[in-house]
Amino acid sequence: MPSSSNYRHYIKASAAAADAASVCCAIGLIALIILMTSTNDAVTDEPVRGIMSQLVDRPCEEIYIVGDGETLHSISEKCGDPYIVERNPHVHDPDDVFPGLVLKIVPSTSMLSIRHR
Repeated sequence: MPSSSNYRHYIKASAAAADAASVCCAIGLIALIILMTSTNDAVTDEPVRGIMSQLVDRPCEEIYIVGDGETLHSISEKCGDPYIVERNPHVHDPDDVFPGLVLKIVPSTSMLSIRHR
């Protein structure tokens, strides 16, 4: 059986090692926080602006709610989606479009590129 003085020495050494590890972790965490806050944000600004401009330039949302006086033809031209009827099987009659009807819209890339010229 180990003597009590050896046991106390072991406990003190373990506590000292744990304290040293805690200090190292704290210093590392502080260094990481400082490093992350001092990075140059200019690198990330441009891609975000590009994504935001694409979102702003989108003519319609993916889910479209029909408004007063709109037809599938006018929505198709406005949103650049020539396949509205095919993508919305709940629309049985293309002439029976009413305000509040929910449509799935997927603008075609060719229509968007023509629109932005």
